[in-house]
Amino acid sequence: MTGNSGLEGVVIGESRISSIIGAQLTYCGYEIDDLAENAEFEEVVYLLWHDKLPNAEELASFKKELYEHAFLNDDAKNFYKTFVDKSVHPMSALRTAVSLLSHTDPNAEEQGEAATLTKAIRIQSKIPSIVAAIARTRKGLDVIDPDPNYGYAKNFLYMLNGTEPTEVEVEAMNKALILHADHEINASTFAARVIVATLSDMYSGITGAIGALKGPLHGGANEKVMAMLEEIGSLDNVDDYIHDKLAKKEKIMGIGHRVYKEGDPRAKYLKDMARRLTEESGEPELYEMSVRIADIIKEEKGLLPNVDFFSASVYHSLGIEHELFTPIFAVSRTSGWIAHIFEQYENNRLIRPRAEYNGHTNRKYEPVENR
Repeated sequence: MTGNSGLEGVVIGESRISSIIGAQLTYCGYEIDDLAENAEFEEVVYLLWHDKLPNAEELASFKKELYEHAFLNDDAKNFYKTFVDKSVHPMSALRTAVSLLSHTDPNAEEQGEAATLTKAIRIQSKIPSIVAAIARTRKGLDVIDPDPNYGYAKNFLYMLNGTEPTEVEVEAMNKALILHADHEINASTFAARVIVATLSDMYSGITGAIGALKGPLHGGANEKVMAMLEEIGSLDNVDDYIHDKLAKKEKIMGIGHRVYKEGDPRAKYLKDMARRLTEESGEPELYEMSVRIADIIKEEKGLLPNVDFFSASVYHSLGIEHELFTPIFAVSRTSGWIAHIFEQYENNRLIRPRAEYNGHTNRKYEPVENR
């Protein structure tokens, strides 16, 4: 047997959901540029789950279902108050809250296509409500229910901040949700597929995926990018800070990608939204700092920003608490996780890799008194 560290370059199976070829990302055959510029997030969720874009009637019905399942009961809202302690990271709170969802679903253990789709809609609907509820209870604020007149992206911002978002803010959130929806067999998606490949339930798969996304080498990168920008402080400090990091061979978060070698095709959209939002919020220096960091890294290392790099200043400009950046990623990526769970169930085989052994050999047991 031979092994690749981190499974780099190893193909684990076939998938019709998303494809990365060079610097091109597609969802079910649609280029990410086409979807980011034209689609609503609800359309993309439907596409990932059903392998086709919905017609007008299907979209209206899907939006209605997502809205109707988005409400949280009083028991859930009260439970989230136990997460008020700021030492509990919102991703840990989200992981627990999603696991708790299974306990309130009388059909959680049901198998079959219809039951699985019902669970999928329930999870996708409630994820933004849960994240918003956790965010508001952390601040001692009341939980806000979704508005029937708003779509998915707009309702999410409304439930987070309690005010009607601007058109630019809704556009930014819609784009961010679309761009993060799926990304082939990444770490969290692989975790979800491994879990449900045992024929465990969808709640277990999503809970495990959230646990994988929490790490700073995956979903937590945008939070670390914002921490870096705050540490730098101003445009005048960028050059010295980054050159010092490079000299110490320290990692710059949000730069480079395991798969993309010619640049992340999603980054340009969040770069543009970062420029527009930082201007609207009166913090254009955040964008200028980010651009300067990217320029230095490109000149010195030949590496380019990934989707996390500019999403940090986008979310900050939307008034979102920095520790919520990764939970927002989860709101979007849940759609892709669910699509992969559907696909795994459809043609399931237990995922059971091997390891290349490099430990001791030919050892013999010795009685304890002889050791």
